[in-house]
Amino acid sequence: MQDLNNALKAFEEDSTTGAVVLTGSEKAFAAGADIKEMAPLSFSAAYSNDFLTSWTTLTSTFTKPLLSAVSGYCLGGGCELAMMTDIIYCTSSATFGQPEVKLGVIPGAGGSQRLTRAVGKSRAMELILTGKNWSGKEAGEWGLAARVFEGAEECVQAAVETAGVIAGYSRVPVKAAKEVINKSQDAGVRDGVEFERRLFHGLFGSQDQKIGMKAFVEKKKPQWTNE
Repeated sequence: MQDLNNALKAFEEDSTTGAVVLTGSEKAFAAGADIKEMAPLSFSAAYSNDFLTSWTTLTSTFTKPLLSAVSGYCLGGGCELAMMTDIIYCTSSATFGQPEVKLGVIPGAGGSQRLTRAVGKSRAMELILTGKNWSGKEAGEWGLAARVFEGAEECVQAAVETAGVIAGYSRVPVKAAKEVINKSQDAGVRDGVEFERRLFHGLFGSQDQKIGMKAFVEKKKPQWTNE
């Protein structure tokens, strides 16, 4: 996880990076936390050392669009990692799951919160309380995944293409759009709409708002400055 955090930090600071795609192998997206490492942990050690905090700190503060292309197994911490991304693409045969209850614990890196927001309370209850896996096809049907593909290569390629489209826009409204969508997960509709409108108003102070609207009126391709 430290390697991933280091990579995301580097991408965050790189002005040439507009979006990032996170993927694994065709057989597995991510292995999750090391069970052998967790097995001997005591409450005091887990609590005082904030165990698993490193899993959520950087992804939750990463301001650029983060996409995941999921193939194969995506269980436990791996599933939580996928749900930390902004857009999930997956193969129809991908296997998602939060099986922590089978190990005597519960999801510890946001799984219970993000899954519930994505698929609803009743379905999240069933999946987490039983530890039952679900397929990539179901992830798409339930709204957890944005798009579903038959093959791993096709999935990754589509994620890269989508990231390329996003990266082709001005960084300013893209960052604002991600921020307001994430706000919807924490605020009520009224507060969320007010927050959205404030950022919408604020974008009229950017150079790229002027460039984008002028290019639209003149039927030209905008040349973004990211300012």
